[in-house]
Amino acid sequence: MRILGIDPGFAIVGCGIVDYVGNKFSVVNYRAITTKAGEKLEDRLKSIYDDLCELIDTYKPECVAVEELFFNTNAKTAIQVGQARGVILLAAVNKGLSVAEYTPLQVKQAVVGYGRAEKIQVQQMVKSILNLKAIPKPDDVADGLALAVCHAHSYRIGGLFNV
Repeated sequence: MRILGIDPGFAIVGCGIVDYVGNKFSVVNYRAITTKAGEKLEDRLKSIYDDLCELIDTYKPECVAVEELFFNTNAKTAIQVGQARGVILLAAVNKGLSVAEYTPLQVKQAVVGYGRAEKIQVQQMVKSILNLKAIPKPDDVADGLALAVCHAHSYRIGGLFNV
């Protein structure tokens, strides 16, 4: 199964594509989709949509795992990330992909085995599980890979997270 994990953002969208076959992972690609501060909102959203569609067309994932939006104390940032997340979901659905959504707690539980794990613990486990030489940067990219790993683990054990 080829999984595209996405950590939604407005300035940075973390993406990680992995193949999961026979309980083994192989990394296909990972990258950040970035938008420029100062650009108009609609241009930034279009950029996210276009780049994500290109990524989907290039790597042909079978499904997408997206992090659910968590409460942010900055309302403006939360709204912008919510809009970016909507564009991400739209791109996936328009490409005919199934979408699974996970909370940060679920991702930590699936990757580290502890739902209250620190960010660095998740990053180290992503590096280890995927046999990477270094933790992917920026952090959003490591989070995208963690989402793909989370989905693979959920899928493997029959929908651990009711997806």
